[in-house]
Amino acid sequence: MAKKRKAIIDDGCCPELVDGAEFDLPLGIPIIKAPAEIIIPSGITPFSERNHAPSSDEAIGFFEHDINFADVLRSPQDYVDDFARFAAVISPDCSLYTNAPLTVQLINIYRNRAVGSYFQRKGQYVIPLIRWGNEYTYTTKYFPEKVAFLGVEKHSIVAISNYGCFSTQEEKYHFAAGLDAMMETLEPDTVLVYGSMPDATFSTFRPYARFIHSPNWMARMHSQNKSANQ
Repeated sequence: MAKKRKAIIDDGCCPELVDGAEFDLPLGIPIIKAPAEIIIPSGITPFSERNHAPSSDEAIGFFEHDINFADVLRSPQDYVDDFARFAAVISPDCSLYTNAPLTVQLINIYRNRAVGSYFQRKGQYVIPLIRWGNEYTYTTKYFPEKVAFLGVEKHSIVAISNYGCFSTQEEKYHFAAGLDAMMETLEPDTVLVYGSMPDATFSTFRPYARFIHSPNWMARMHSQNKSANQ
């Protein structure tokens, strides 16, 4: 019998993370299942600030530079006990730059769902973070499916953010168009919004879901410090 060759290249996708997962076919995106009950966290604390979280009722989010949570993507098993302190974990916000190659955008959608489904199977309450890039990810212009929304079940709770993708007119266009596509595709019950939530972008969608605004960490801490000093 021929000896099985050992892989000598780490593809960075950690296939062991999806052992036992279910997949959204045909692309094989791991599924983050809808919870039996929708739980609203008291706020969203960035991963790098988790030891300063105001309470255990928080959700841990990854709305910061990818390098800050790279270890979670590489070795999520090291954080299972750490994250169990909190009410929820939002799946990692892996960057989907609109000018990035489509393959890179697909890989980061896969990472988001793979890590999220892993923590879910470890007993954590996981809220899927929905991030889209250019029109190839949130329309059927290239694929028969809107790939940005694969691996997420309908009529449940999701999280979104315009962090890092709301500076230029082009970014604002893609964000609004992708939000429209997400609402149509997933029909979410509840949408957690981390960061700004301008009426010009969100007012159209408010009748169709419960939108929960969570200010970014800096704004939140500034507000708390201001209140404490009054």
